[in-house]
Amino acid sequence: MRKFFYLILVFAALTSCNEYQKVLKASGKDAIKEKFTLGETLYNEGKYSKANRLFAQIVPEYRGKPQAQKLMYLYAMTFYKMKDYYIAAYRFEQFSKSYSKSEKLEEASFLSARSYYMLSPEYSKDQSETTEAIEKLQEFINIFPESSYLSEANKLVKELEYKLEQKAFYIAKQYSDIAPGFTRDFTSAIKSFDSFLFDFPGSKLREDAMFYRLDAAYKQAVNSYERITSREEGIVQLRKQRLKTTKEYSDAFLQTFKESKFSKEVNKMAKVLDEELKKYSTKS
Repeated sequence: MRKFFYLILVFAALTSCNEYQKVLKASGKDAIKEKFTLGETLYNEGKYSKANRLFAQIVPEYRGKPQAQKLMYLYAMTFYKMKDYYIAAYRFEQFSKSYSKSEKLEEASFLSARSYYMLSPEYSKDQSETTEAIEKLQEFINIFPESSYLSEANKLVKELEYKLEQKAFYIAKQYSDIAPGFTRDFTSAIKSFDSFLFDFPGSKLREDAMFYRLDAAYKQAVNSYERITSREEGIVQLRKQRLKTTKEYSDAFLQTFKESKFSKEVNKMAKVLDEELKKYSTKS
C-alpha cells in the first residue's frame, strides 16, 4: 500500500509538471486566460516562482482591462514572496500609481515601503538604502496615518534609525581604534563622537559614545607636547587646553551616568587629569 501511495504522488507531480509546461508554452487568446487561472492557483499553493513566470507572459495582454488590477497585485506579490525586493518595491509602486482607488492600495503601499526596509544592509555597510527605506516608510505613515500597518511601520523606522546610529558610532569608533597605532591623532575620533552625540541625543549608544569620546580626548591630552600656539585671544598652551576640555568631558560623563559600567575607569582618568592640571596652576 505504501508503494502504491508513493506511485500516486509521483504520478500527480508529473501530471502537474506536464500541465504547467503545457500552459507555459501555449499561445493564443485561450492560453492567456489559462495562464492567469493556473498562475493564480499556483500562487495560492505557494508556488510563487512558477506563478511569476506565467504572470510575466500575460501582463502586457491585460493592460487596460478590468482583470489587470488583480493580475498586477499578484504579480508584485510573487516578487515579494520570492524575496526579490528590488523588483517588488518597484512593482508595488507601479500598482499604487496605476490603481489609486484600489482596496489593495494601502497594503501595496506598505509592502513597497517594507521592501525597501528589507533591502537595508547591516550597519557596517553603506547606509544609502537605509536612508531611502526610512523616507519610504515615513511617506507611507504620512499618507496613511490611520493604517492598520502604522504600528509595524513605526517599528521598522525605529529599527532603521538605530542602524544609522550604529553606523555613525562604528565610524567614530574606528577612528578611535586606528589612532593609537597609526596617526596618533585622535581629533577625527573626537569630532566624530561629537557629531554622533549631536545628531542622536537620545541614542541607546550615548553612554558608550560619551565614554569613547572621553577616552580619545584623554589619550590625546596626556600625550600632547608642550606646544604654544597663537590665537586671537592670546597665547594658549595646547596641552593645558586639551586637558581642560577632557576634564569637562569626564565631569559631564560622571554627572550624566552615575552608575555607569565605565565609572571606575572614568574616575581614574579624572584623577590623572586633576593632577596634570595642578601643574599649570603652580606655574608662574
